[in-house]
Amino acid sequence: MDRYSPNKNVIHPQELLKKELVGFRKFNNVLAVKITNGVGSMWSAYIFAVLSLMSLPAIFVTIDSNLRHDFPKWIIATSMITLIAWISQNFLQLVLLPIIMVGQNVIQGQQDAKAESDHKTLTYLANLQEEQMIELKNQAETLEYLKKAIKG
Repeated sequence: MDRYSPNKNVIHPQELLKKELVGFRKFNNVLAVKITNGVGSMWSAYIFAVLSLMSLPAIFVTIDSNLRHDFPKWIIATSMITLIAWISQNFLQLVLLPIIMVGQNVIQGQQDAKAESDHKTLTYLANLQEEQMIELKNQAETLEYLKKAIKG
C-alpha cells in the first residue's frame, strides 16, 4: 500500500460537507461568508473608525460653540450627524450583525466537518497502533518461545 494513497478509513473534510446547497440557501451562505470575511478585515475597521470620527466635530461644537468656525459646516450639520447615527446604530447593528452571525455559522460548520474528519483519522490511527502493538507483543512472545525451544 502506497503511503500517500487515500485510505478508506480516512474521510476528507470536503466529503463531509458534500450537502449540495441550492438556490437562496447557497446564495445566502456564500454572501454571508464574503461579508463576514470583509467586515472582519482591518479595512472595515478603518472605515468604521473614520465613520465614527466624522461625528466627533459635532460633539466638540456642542461642548464649545466657539469651535463652530473651525470645522466645515457640512460635517457639523444635524443631517450629517443623523446620517452617521443611522448608519452606525441601525444599519451596522440591525443588518450587519445577523449577516456576520450567519457567516460565522457557515464557517463553524466547515470547521466542525474538519474536526470530525480529524477525529475519524485519529481514531483510525489509534486503532491501527493498538493492532500493531498487539502484533509486536505476539511476535515478541513467539521469539521468546523459539529462543527457549532452541536452548533446549
